[in-house]
Amino acid sequence: MLFDIRTIVGALLGSYGVILIITGLVHDTAAEEAKTGGININLWSGIGMAAVAVAFLVWVLLRPVVVPPTAEPPITEEDSSADA
Repeated sequence: MLFDIRTIVGALLGSYGVILIITGLVHDTAAEEAKTGGININLWSGIGMAAVAVAFLVWVLLRPVVVPPTAEPPITEEDSSADA
């Protein structure tokens, strides 16, 4: 489960989301809000990324990757003659 791509994407989106949420809460200036039409874009982008990250991680927990059991290798002619 550690190397499932959904885990990696969820962790990356989650970390970027947390950084953007903190940036949006701490470094929100009037000049930056003027550029985006009065919207704190860092905060809203961070919330969106965090929500998608939670969705990915819930997906990993609800639908884990199942590795099928390995089958016995087929017996070849060389294997059968060695036993005789």
